[in-house]
Amino acid sequence: MELLTDEIKAKIPGLYSTDGAETHTAVCKFFDPSSSWTWYVVEGTEQDDGNWVFFGLVEGFEREWGYFSLDELQGVTGSLGLGIERDLYFEPEAIAL
Repeated sequence: MELLTDEIKAKIPGLYSTDGAETHTAVCKFFDPSSSWTWYVVEGTEQDDGNWVFFGLVEGFEREWGYFSLDELQGVTGSLGLGIERDLYFEPEAIAL
């Protein structure tokens, strides 16, 4: 599965562009189909090497804001041998911690 399409890339605000905002909007959602881990992308910037660094809400062992990269997501293989997937039906939504 292509985790990051050109259409989604165009919608992602740059890193730090929503600092100080009262609400944050998740642009896309990634999830591990073999666990309860979920990543909501709020901001992101493409790096010189083509990798993307994201800031968003991560729901795993805890629910917290943090940074994660496209390479990290693509490198995960869950307990069933499945990789991370993008929620194809996710619509941008306001999120809070």
